[in-house]
Amino acid sequence: MTHDDQPTPPSTLMDVARLAGVSPSTVSRILNGTARVSEDKRQAVLAAIAQMNFAPNQMAQALKKGRSMTIGIVVQDISSAFFDENLRGIDDGLKGTGYASVIVSGHWNPEEEAERIRLLLGRKVDGIILLSGRMSDEAVRAFSLQRPIVSTGRELHTRSALGIKLDNEHGAWMATHHLIELGHRRIAFIAGPPNNIDAEERLAGYRRALREADLPFDPKLVVEGNFIESGGLLAINHLFETQQQFSAVFAANDQSAYGVRLCLYRKGIRVPDDISLVGFDDLPGSSYTTPPLTTIRQPLYEIGLLSTNALLRLINGETVDTQVPPLELIVRETTRRVR
Repeated sequence: MTHDDQPTPPSTLMDVARLAGVSPSTVSRILNGTARVSEDKRQAVLAAIAQMNFAPNQMAQALKKGRSMTIGIVVQDISSAFFDENLRGIDDGLKGTGYASVIVSGHWNPEEEAERIRLLLGRKVDGIILLSGRMSDEAVRAFSLQRPIVSTGRELHTRSALGIKLDNEHGAWMATHHLIELGHRRIAFIAGPPNNIDAEERLAGYRRALREADLPFDPKLVVEGNFIESGGLLAINHLFETQQQFSAVFAANDQSAYGVRLCLYRKGIRVPDDISLVGFDDLPGSSYTTPPLTTIRQPLYEIGLLSTNALLRLINGETVDTQVPPLELIVRETTRRVR
């Protein structure tokens, strides 16, 4: 390698200060936003930074502030399309912030969620996003005394912990009310797993819609599922095996609805001609089912983005006031008026 081929050594903060005609401490304070200098001096430093293509060592700056520039994310099921949308929003929210993420799974187990959070705290993350889960509010508040936490699916508001919760009960009411408006009177409900707050609230919304329409609640039309496709398939099979009569099905989430749809297809039952079907979530694949699924849209991507912005504010010691986007009924082609 000739002398001309030697790589140019990186510019230093001292080089920038020399070119701008200021002290190195002034350059440092301008970079971290704490300098009180004239606009001319600020512009001289910025011009020197651009001319010398100076890139400050972000990790060194973070360490000086006592930060790792990482956040922890506790997801319940890494393979779920539901959490994929949350994670996409989180990823976009971190762009340009200098933060990286560490993702672990809690598997809907409160003890495992707590163990995962302890692991993240041991790695010195600056904050944690807990996506759903079954950990108690008290446990989340206790962990937040060590690092700020934003948790979805719960109502929580302290100086270091924030909950972001959607109105599942109202969403389920909208889904059931939509079917009632179409003339359906026998509406089966594929519920979520027991001891799951989202599942409980969606069952409550289903029951409220029936009650307000003066329709009887028939427990034989409610079958427990598990929020995945196989659970939806097994639940609808149970309804047929017990010879229940119904003209519509409300599945407590889209993945359950996919299982219901497969069972109906195998039995030669047409959707929506014979049976109408509604889901809950509006996962990306729900636009492409056959036929496209009517569902309740959860703003999953937006919740991920909102969680990230809220956590970064908590990390910086700022107050947070979140405006949670509303749920929305998305009418596609799996529902129709009763003939």
